[in-house]
Amino acid sequence: MTGGLFTFGETMGLVAADGIGPLAYAGSFTFGIGGAESNVAVGVARLGGHATWLGRVGPDATGELIRSRLGHAGVHVIALPDSSFTGLMVRHRRSGEFAHVDYHRSGSAGSRLNPSDLPAASLREAGVLHVTGITPALSETCRAAVFQAVETARAAGVPVSVDVNYRAKLWSRFDAAPVLRDLVARADIVFASPEEAELFVDPGDLLGGLTKLGPTEVILKDGGRGCVARIGGERHTVPALPVTVIDPVGAGDAFVAGYLADRLAGEPPAQRLHTAIAAGAFAVTVPGDCEGAPDRVELAALTGGDIRR
Repeated sequence: MTGGLFTFGETMGLVAADGIGPLAYAGSFTFGIGGAESNVAVGVARLGGHATWLGRVGPDATGELIRSRLGHAGVHVIALPDSSFTGLMVRHRRSGEFAHVDYHRSGSAGSRLNPSDLPAASLREAGVLHVTGITPALSETCRAAVFQAVETARAAGVPVSVDVNYRAKLWSRFDAAPVLRDLVARADIVFASPEEAELFVDPGDLLGGLTKLGPTEVILKDGGRGCVARIGGERHTVPALPVTVIDPVGAGDAFVAGYLADRLAGEPPAQRLHTAIAAGAFAVTVPGDCEGAPDRVELAALTGGDIRR
C-alpha cells in the first residue's frame, strides 16, 4: 500500500480475564490478539488510512486468528509463517486501577523476526515507517531488523516514527536506555510517556532533551493529563477528554494511530494532536487492545457530544 503506514513487530494471542479481581477467582476469559504495532495499524485503518503490518506467526490457531482479525480490520497483513509457536499474553485487572500482564513469548515466532524478512521496496514506498521500543527487546535479530528498517526508510526520505514503549518485563532500564536513545536519535517523530523519556534524557526538560536528539516532532503522552508536544519548533498542549475509563490498555497505541492517520492525511499538527487525544479517549471506553479503535464518525460523536440513533 504505497504512501501509507508500514509497521512490524510481534502480535500475540491475548487471554484476558473478564471482570476485576485476582486471576485465581476469574470466572471467564476472552481470547483475542494484541501487539503495539498491529494496534496502531488497526487504528490507522479504522480512521481511513492505508496500513501494512508485518510479523512472524506460528502454525497454530492463534497465528491464524491474527491474520484474520487484522485483515478484517482493513490492515494489509504480511504474516510470515514460522515453525515456532505464536506468542501469548495473559492479562487480568487486579483492581480498577491497574492491569497485570504475563508474557509467554521467549523463542516465539515473533521473536525470530530478522532483517531479511523486511521488504525494502515496501519500506521505501511507505508514507511513514512506525516502530516501537518493544521489538528491539525481543531478540538480537529483531533489534537488527528494526535498525535496518529505520536506515532503509531514512535513506529513501520516508519519515520514521518511534514509540518508545519501554517494557520492564522484557529488559532492564540499563540495557534499554542506550538502545532506545539511539533509536529515537534516528527518528523524525517520537512518542513517549514522561517516565519513558526520563530513561535517556534530562528529566528537567523532556521535550528539549528529546528534540536535541534529532526528531522534529516530539509528543509526550501523559494519560489523563493529555499531551504536550513540540512540532516544528512550536509547542502544543492538549488536555485529555473526560470519559469513563473501562480499560486503559491500548490507549497509547490508539493515540499514536490518531496522530499518524492525520499526518498521513496531511492535517496540521494541532489537528493531529486533537485526533490523537480523541482516539486515545475512545479506546479506554471499551475493553481490549485494538477492538475499541474508532472510525471518523465515532470520533466526531465523541468530541461533538452527538447521539447516534
